[in-house]
Amino acid sequence: MELSEIRTKIDAVDDQLLDLFLQRMALSEEVAAYKNEHHLPILNKQREREILAKVTEKSGEKERYAYHLFSTLFELARSRQAELIDAPTKVEAQVKASLAAGGEVFPQTGLVACQGVEGANSQVACDRLLPRGNIVYVKTFQAVASAVESGLCKFGVLPIENSSNGSVRAVYELLQDHKLSVVRSTRLCIRHELLGLPGAKLSDITEIYSHEQAIGQCSRFLTGLNGVRVVPCDNTAAAAQMVSERGDKHVAAISSHPCAALYGLECLKDDIQDSDNNYTRFFCVSKDPVIYAGANRISLIIACDNKPGALYEILSKLAALGINMTKLESCPVTGRNFEFIFFLELEASVHEPGVLPMLEELERSCQSFQFLGSYAEV
Repeated sequence: MELSEIRTKIDAVDDQLLDLFLQRMALSEEVAAYKNEHHLPILNKQREREILAKVTEKSGEKERYAYHLFSTLFELARSRQAELIDAPTKVEAQVKASLAAGGEVFPQTGLVACQGVEGANSQVACDRLLPRGNIVYVKTFQAVASAVESGLCKFGVLPIENSSNGSVRAVYELLQDHKLSVVRSTRLCIRHELLGLPGAKLSDITEIYSHEQAIGQCSRFLTGLNGVRVVPCDNTAAAAQMVSERGDKHVAAISSHPCAALYGLECLKDDIQDSDNNYTRFFCVSKDPVIYAGANRISLIIACDNKPGALYEILSKLAALGINMTKLESCPVTGRNFEFIFFLELEASVHEPGVLPMLEELERSCQSFQFLGSYAEV
């Protein structure tokens, strides 16, 4: 048989498949109406298992392909039913309230809490996120969260992850505990330098101060130094400020180039980070959930049942809608053996068809679910 003849037959089968698929989706909508009326859950795992068992039994050597096809059909049907189910969810109310509170333009001003001192990377992120913002400097990430939660500051800026060192787990924990909402994000290219007093030499240095993330990002350089004590401190700018105030040529800081001029220091060694592709992302958070125009990212914290296929069921909901997941990271739950929560970031807008119903279905099916916010990255 010629290839053109085979393709003609495939086209005919495809037409039948499409017709049957539309019929099946129409029947799923009738199922949704029944579940709505009788207050039944969308997911019926026993029914799905029965169908999959029958399908694989009938499919012979192609059983794994048939299994995948019908699993996808189930997910599409559940996604459509989620759009039609009336049961209220917290995420629906949160998204609608956030959209109502938002505006066409992200604010350029406002009181913003920032961990560190002048010259810190968080301060640079503040200036990028709120160009005319009034910065309130605090000592810790916890203090940033408290300042926002108490209403002292309208916004807070927190580092959330680094391309070399990974996520800042302490910040994710703060987002969980304080119920803050992510309203904006940005990323900075980080270049680290070793700064010391004017006239000091690299061979003079016996102590180096910096933030623990910066220390981790410069591990190769630090490993090559002999007899040098490395001490973590609040942040890189605070390290530079401390070196300036101590006036000891044996002490240096891992900090940024602007901090050299800011605190009267000299660069003893530049570009000491392990990777030239060294970026840190920062979240701008607020007390009340707000979604501004142009928001095209969604951040979530979820937990699923500790059983085979649980995470797959979550990811399949995204695949069914063609949503790109830009982050998936697991974090062990303190005090529980082999139980994890997951940090998710999606490239999606709550305005897109199917996205809000998908979030509602995640809330219904996940052991725990937290919508951190929908926002744009600048």
